[in-house]
Amino acid sequence: MPEPGRRGLLKAGAAAAALQVLPAAAAGPTPEVRGTWLTTTANRALATPADTEATMAALADIGLNTVYVECWKNGYTQYPSEVLERTIGHRQRPGAALQDPSARAGAPARDLLAEPLGAARRHGLRHVAWFEYGFMAAHGATMNTLRRTKPQWLSRDRSGGEVAPNGFVWMNPLHPEARQFLLELALEAVRRYDVDGVQFDDRIVWPYVTMGYDTHTRQVYAAEHGGRQPPDDPRDAGWMRWRADKLDALAADFCAALRAARPGLMVSLSPAVYPWSWEHYLLAWPRWARWPEARRWHEFVPQAYRTSYPAFERTWLEQIEALKAAGAYRPKELVAGIRLNGEGPESDWETLRRSIELVRAQGNGGHVLWFSRGVLETHAAALKAFYGGPVPSPRFAAAPGR
Repeated sequence: MPEPGRRGLLKAGAAAAALQVLPAAAAGPTPEVRGTWLTTTANRALATPADTEATMAALADIGLNTVYVECWKNGYTQYPSEVLERTIGHRQRPGAALQDPSARAGAPARDLLAEPLGAARRHGLRHVAWFEYGFMAAHGATMNTLRRTKPQWLSRDRSGGEVAPNGFVWMNPLHPEARQFLLELALEAVRRYDVDGVQFDDRIVWPYVTMGYDTHTRQVYAAEHGGRQPPDDPRDAGWMRWRADKLDALAADFCAALRAARPGLMVSLSPAVYPWSWEHYLLAWPRWARWPEARRWHEFVPQAYRTSYPAFERTWLEQIEALKAAGAYRPKELVAGIRLNGEGPESDWETLRRSIELVRAQGNGGHVLWFSRGVLETHAAALKAFYGGPVPSPRFAAAPGR
């Protein structure tokens, strides 16, 4: 593959920016994660190279220190990928595909890892490659290349349907080729680009509690259960635990492989809140926090998306209690995913302020705001005044490029 020659590509010695928590006695403001997610949907934050540059400048001026930038979505990478090309015949999202900002701008497809990474560096921001879709292959109404060419990879329900109750088509996290594909995408990104971290979303999960009746999963289950087929009841306790254990093993392997590929890389998970994540997606992520160091994720950013402060407070304290119950509560590794906008009304400033203050009072690691449109358009002035200037992330020794 030709060398793109961009600043965002991984340079020799990049591991020198090693992951480390700042000592508690460090001078200056208390370090905390101040982040936001950047997506190509429903906003223009990444719509053109000029928009990307302006976005990073504005976020740094407001006082943020970390951006989580979408790079894997709806069956395509947002950057040139040899892994994707040899798997489905496309090097990245085709220029005219739905949700690509290049299509809206009428320009050729862009490298939406290198471009935002370079802009983030220029403005002193940490950049995390956000593999938003995880095992989610396509929206139920979308027949993309991955869904069309890899039907054997897809998870299915008891009737053979491939669309889960959440409206999406999912790769089966138990299928070895699907697992390897997603891991290789992430490894390719961290080897080629000098990203500070990788984040998987609430889609590195079991596709849904009702899924898992595809041929491959049935065969594996039967081989481990004396030829018996999985229970017809998808909520059978043993069947739920068996699928969850398989997911746990995958997550541990993913984390270990990524950390081995790049010492100093921050590996992050942004799950749905517990216990909802277990009841619907067989994800008991507090268990992941108690794994040995080499397989343990550095950061958990549960999506505590609530539209009122009392609801956020209840949810956030539940996450802390779940980690305590698992014997794995390290306050600084827990970072709040706080909703600003999305479906329904936007969160008001008072709710946002009190939510951030609660997280600080609990001694947690910071907050990530869903999503950048609310940061840049709705609460920009209030956030800038509230922050009162920049602080470093507790994940890293110093901010880059400032």
